Amino acid sequence: MTTTPAASESPADASPAADYMGFVGVTTASSSIMKVFPLWADILGLPTRTLIGHDLPMDADPARYRAMVEQIRDDPHHRGALVTTHKMNVYAAASDLFDELDPFAVSCSEISSISKRGSQLIGRAKDPITVDLALNDFLPVDHFAATGAEVVILGAGGSGTALSWALAERADAPARVTVTARTQDKLDHLREVHRQHGTDEGLIRYVVTETPEQADAVVAAAPAGSVIANATGLGKDRPGSPLTDAVVFPERAWAWEFNYRGSLEFLHQAVAQQDARNLQIVDGWRYFIHGWSQVVADVFELTLTPSVVEELAAAAESVR
Repeated sequence: MTTTPAASESPADASPAADYMGFVGVTTASSSIMKVFPLWADILGLPTRTLIGHDLPMDADPARYRAMVEQIRDDPHHRGALVTTHKMNVYAAASDLFDELDPFAVSCSEISSISKRGSQLIGRAKDPITVDLALNDFLPVDHFAATGAEVVILGAGGSGTALSWALAERADAPARVTVTARTQDKLDHLREVHRQHGTDEGLIRYVVTETPEQADAVVAAAPAGSVIANATGLGKDRPGSPLTDAVVFPERAWAWEFNYRGSLEFLHQAVAQQDARNLQIVDGWRYFIHGWSQVVADVFELTLTPSVVEELAAAAESVR
């Protein structure tokens, strides 16, 4: 595991004697948050402007996840952390180290926010909240009722699970939600999450797509106006797309790329068909804003109003 201080901080600012927040990811130094966090710290009046990256390879050994969580727990200057990419692995390897886990974390088997309350180490899964906020930023409130559209979620990991959870809670629910994964075990886990949640059994369809061509067929079969979401992580931490360049998006579909940085192949595939298929294309920037602002608020015990979130979004846009 490597640690990377925020690019805007000097080595003295990132010293162990000063408080700091952590960022658990794969390539944290290239994230925009390293420039954004000091701006947000000023707006929110945080006690630190320092963000430290905890870089771990994809699917690291469980012992490394435990060591990282123990470091956060035992360092009095470490205020907490946002977890991306490794959310499910942190839960699997280290959930027993937490004094408290919220219902989302337990049901979804993931931890995206690590915070402290006195001597208590708290783990929360914020994605079901943040993904819903991001969805509501672009999708009309009556979209599914007005169109009969569906949702295809490519990927059954943490973000895909969170989106399926949020859709099941949505007043304007889609006609159907199809979730794909390359292996059956991922879908079996997701099915159990939905069973525990009490999700309508007829809402979710679980489809194994061992190849991108099989995923292409699922996307092409979705009705007009459907939301097609890339929740696989491909195009950010690893290059590639869950689809081939031959995929045909539904007419008037919303192509939602959960990533905002990286090679973004899925987004480029959608852009290539934007005019011909009349697509609406959304990248992961607002998801990034909501995801980070919610965890920062959790770590530092803040309440964010919509106007404050917009102020944070404007500050982030200045360094995008």
